[in-house]
Amino acid sequence: MAKRTKKPKKVVIPEGYVPTEKEDFMNPVQKEYFKRKLQAWKDDIIEQTKETVEKLRGESVSHPDPADTAVATADYQLELRTRDRLRKLGKKIDKALAKIEDGSYGYCEDTGDQIRIKRLDARPIATLSIEAQEMHERGERTRA
Repeated sequence: MAKRTKKPKKVVIPEGYVPTEKEDFMNPVQKEYFKRKLQAWKDDIIEQTKETVEKLRGESVSHPDPADTAVATADYQLELRTRDRLRKLGKKIDKALAKIEDGSYGYCEDTGDQIRIKRLDARPIATLSIEAQEMHERGERTRA
C-alpha cells in the first residue's frame, strides 16, 4: 500500500493583516505573511534585473563625443553595481525563505532571541535583533 503524503494546510491570511507582538511568535499566519512578503520582494528584484539586462543590451557605450562615452560608461558601471547589489539581496531573501521552512526565521543569529515583529516587517531579511545589531555596529566603530 502506497504511503500518503500529507499536503501542507493552506494558511489563509486575513485581508489587511499585519503581524503583532500580541500573537504567538512565528505562528503559521505570521510565517505565511513573511513568506509572501519575501517572495514578492524577490519577484520584484527578478523583474528589475530583467529590465536592467534589457536596458544594458540596448545601449551602446561608444559615442562620438568622449564626454558622452564617459557618461555612458559611468551609467553602465552604476547599473552593474546596482544589479550586483540586487543579486546579493536576492541571496539574502532566499536564505530568509529557507529559514522560514526550517523554523529558524525570526530568531537572532547571535543571541537566539526573537527578533521583534516590527523589525522583521520593516526588514524581513534581518538576521540580528536590534540589540545585537547595535553591538555589532559599536564593535565596528571601535575597530575603525
